[in-house]
Amino acid sequence: MSISIEHYFKSMDINKQLEYIIERMKVIRIKSGVSQMELSLRSSLSQSFIANLEKGKKQPSVLTLIRIAGALNVNPQDFFPEPIDFNTKEQIKEKIRKLLELL
Repeated sequence: MSISIEHYFKSMDINKQLEYIIERMKVIRIKSGVSQMELSLRSSLSQSFIANLEKGKKQPSVLTLIRIAGALNVNPQDFFPEPIDFNTKEQIKEKIRKLLELL
């Protein structure tokens, strides 16, 4: 049985959904070794906008998420939760390990 992204987000209010997306974007940026300034140059967005986005003071449009994903060489879908597959205990453990790595 597979649980969809919509199901995962259904239990979260819109602000929590946005926080999740922005946090994933930030984690991907940091893990890629890209500074806010470098992301700014790559995406043609101002560094202050990116900083305010990561602080939750600004909200990204779909176009902004696409530009940032392109600048980070990832798919915009990478900012959203993955569908969870509950086929085996080992798969669940692996997903939990991956999530804990993000913390």
